Amino acid sequence: MTTLKYRMKMMISYPGLSKLKTKPVVYQNVVLASDSGTLEQLKELSSKRKAIEDTINASSFITEAIAREMSGGLTSRCEQDIQKLESYLPLLDNLIHHINLNEKNRQVVYWVSEFKIRWSSVLSPSSVFYFQGPKFYQVNSMHFELGMNLFLYGALLREQALEVISSDLVQAATLFRKAAGVYNYLAQDVLANLRWTQERPPEATSTVCSTMSLICLADAQAAAARKAEENGNRGGLLAKLHCGVKDFLVEAINTLQPPTKECKDTSPHLLEFVFSCKTLHELMSYKYFVEGLKTEGKIGMAIGILRLGIENARRSMPKEESWRLVSQQVVDELTGLLQKYEHENEFVWHEKVPFDDQFTLPTPTRIVSLIPYQPPRWERTLIFKL
Repeated sequence: MTTLKYRMKMMISYPGLSKLKTKPVVYQNVVLASDSGTLEQLKELSSKRKAIEDTINASSFITEAIAREMSGGLTSRCEQDIQKLESYLPLLDNLIHHINLNEKNRQVVYWVSEFKIRWSSVLSPSSVFYFQGPKFYQVNSMHFELGMNLFLYGALLREQALEVISSDLVQAATLFRKAAGVYNYLAQDVLANLRWTQERPPEATSTVCSTMSLICLADAQAAAARKAEENGNRGGLLAKLHCGVKDFLVEAINTLQPPTKECKDTSPHLLEFVFSCKTLHELMSYKYFVEGLKTEGKIGMAIGILRLGIENARRSMPKEESWRLVSQQVVDELTGLLQKYEHENEFVWHEKVPFDDQFTLPTPTRIVSLIPYQPPRWERTLIFKL
């Protein structure tokens, strides 16, 4: 197994972020159109949304061959779903624009409530205990509809990145950065200033979306680190890059903790995932850092850092079995390296191992940034009967 393929197996993942569910919305059955053009646009909007509904609710009976033909030849289900969202979002944005122009009109307020916009959650622990299916949150706001579709869009971009990461690290990093931009836009421009009195899922909170943006940036940096390794880099550079991944994840942890009122219903599984990733990349940074220390003749310092990293990792092993197996692999690898260094030091170098407060640890270097999300705008006139 090549080093890069081995590193691919040393990843932990948080699958299922796109497994949201929603209830149908038929816009033309609620909104009174003043002309045929507006009616046709509302029907088109409903049609685009139904395509998304059918996909995420698994209610479509279209064969793979037909789905591929309808998408223009896209073979990836993830790419097909992204294409559907990219067709729906501009039309939705246009409707929101026209609703905002009349947001204080009682008729418009009534229409929005009659849409009965309902979405499930994949990040709420309370959803697990609904025996008759997922719990649905209803929020009478078009920004809720926009927000949940954008969360789904970011999740699908991240899933597409994970699909291609074993074959194209550069494309994967770009997709992660795009997802980070979507989540950042969602947190800063869609959700941050909204005050909803109705209960909402974690996916519709700025805290969780800001956290997801940082997780995607950490994913992009990790892909960049593996690309650097693929290009033959070792030692100090890789240590700084993996430490940069940890730095993004520490910021994500600080964003998610302590639980705020708006995200008190967020599953602790998400936080455990971020902690597990942080520990994993901290160990990877130590691994490459001590290689450089040994080359510089500082084997005592290298031994001390390895002992520290292994001890910390063993104290905070993930509960999730798949994550724990990956973490244990890295701990075992570093334990073997530690034993090798201790043996060499005992018989050759005889260097003293310094105390923890004397360690020189890797410094983080961030080399990735988000790709800003630019909402597509289709300016089409909608005329309502008010």
